[in-house]
Amino acid sequence: VYPYLLRGVEVTRPNQVWSSDITYVPLAHGWAYLVAVIDWYARRVLAWRLSNTLEAGFCVDCLEEAVRAHGRPEIFNTDQGAQFTSAAFTGVLHREGIAISMDGRGRALDNIFVERLWRSVKYEDVYIKGYA
Repeated sequence: VYPYLLRGVEVTRPNQVWSSDITYVPLAHGWAYLVAVIDWYARRVLAWRLSNTLEAGFCVDCLEEAVRAHGRPEIFNTDQGAQFTSAAFTGVLHREGIAISMDGRGRALDNIFVERLWRSVKYEDVYIKGYA
């Protein structure tokens, strides 16, 4: 687990801080798992992936796509989920020279921009279309 690096940080430019999170999308016979990488300054989704499992691979693929397409951020923030603490995921961040920041346990507001994205996705699409 890594410390939360964003307390008091003023985000003033693109690629300064990115973050990621996973949300669950209910389906008729189970769940789909949606991961996104968002730039805190632009408040824009840089990459996303959908998976039928919670294995770390789809998160790693999403991160690598974002880095390929947009360069690399100075800081990458996530929660302490198993996918984001995995050697595969943190290995990409270390290899790219990206500082790792992690929310405190139970502190969803530490990653507020991704949480706001999930609220929009669910209320503007998932709950209306009812994929379950």
